[in-house]
Amino acid sequence: MHPIVECMEKDSRLVVGLMSGTSADGVDAALCRITGHGTASKIEQLGFVFQPFSGEIRREILRLASGNSACAADFCKMNFLLGELYVQAVEALCAETGIRAEQIDLIGSHGQTFWHIPLPETYLGHSFRSTFQLGEGSVLAQRFGCLVVSDFRVRDVAADGLGAPLVPYSEFLIYRSETECVALQNIGGIGNISFLPAGCGLNDVLAFDTGPGNMVIDALTAQLTGGAQSYDDGGRLAAAGRVSPELLGYMLDDGYLRRCPPKTTGREAYGPDYVARLLHRAEELSVPLGDALATATRFTAECIAAAVRDFAPQPPAKLIVGGGGCMNQTLMGHIAALLPGCAVMTNEALGYDSNAKEAVAFAILANE
Repeated sequence: MHPIVECMEKDSRLVVGLMSGTSADGVDAALCRITGHGTASKIEQLGFVFQPFSGEIRREILRLASGNSACAADFCKMNFLLGELYVQAVEALCAETGIRAEQIDLIGSHGQTFWHIPLPETYLGHSFRSTFQLGEGSVLAQRFGCLVVSDFRVRDVAADGLGAPLVPYSEFLIYRSETECVALQNIGGIGNISFLPAGCGLNDVLAFDTGPGNMVIDALTAQLTGGAQSYDDGGRLAAAGRVSPELLGYMLDDGYLRRCPPKTTGREAYGPDYVARLLHRAEELSVPLGDALATATRFTAECIAAAVRDFAPQPPAKLIVGGGGCMNQTLMGHIAALLPGCAVMTNEALGYDSNAKEAVAFAILANE
């Protein structure tokens, strides 16, 4: 029997989902038992591990994703290195859960995004959208001998989509309600939101990127600590600063926030060049670096609040926040203050795992 047919005909499958996001901090790996498919799917998370990238590897990922000069050999080697790191993450997941490698039926791997062009650009006389992820799926397939599904973002762009966000389908399966509008906010390097109107069908779901999530916060944290910290643990550094109204006003004058969905953004818009311009403006305004970090933290919350205020199809009863940003208590406090009519909570309040959410999503998408 063909492996695809054999996998499809099983009542339930052991599926691994892999995610490494724009923060470039490491690999999320989730093991799920998935029964059925489509709206009848039943998803049970059996385990989760996070495998951080070394400082050296993270710096190289960020260098290659900066849009500055790099050679084809660098991308060639990074593609296979990431494939090996994904293998190591799955092996760690097997060790954590007691599952043998040969028991895995299916792996869904998002890959690491290095460049994303969601709106058509002209190149050599042709106009098209494009996107670029690395993390060689064949390395996973060779090691585990199972089906591997990858290039999710590439396929979406090939179908004339924007390539992001990719998690709304899994959110629809898991979180939709017949009685209230539910909003889900992921805060990774970039923030993305999904709105599930009460009693919605799949075509009623609205999802888009809200703007920077942790990306600018992380960059300013590294600057403030001389590289000793890559993220603001618990939001403590931001809590020690003061939000500058002038600098915040500068940040809020942002065309992306006003653009109507569907829309997506990334490191191309909010990476090193953006941070350099922000620091230059902060210097002009005599805003200390700690206050710039506090202001950037508030800005991420303002982006999320603007998405709810300006584009929600129905006022959401709750906003469920996941991703690394949900552990930043200063950021979460700002979001709650800006959305007084909405219950702001983490996935844990509903019995789910914020850290594993996106990896679980790619297990679900692979199963589909």
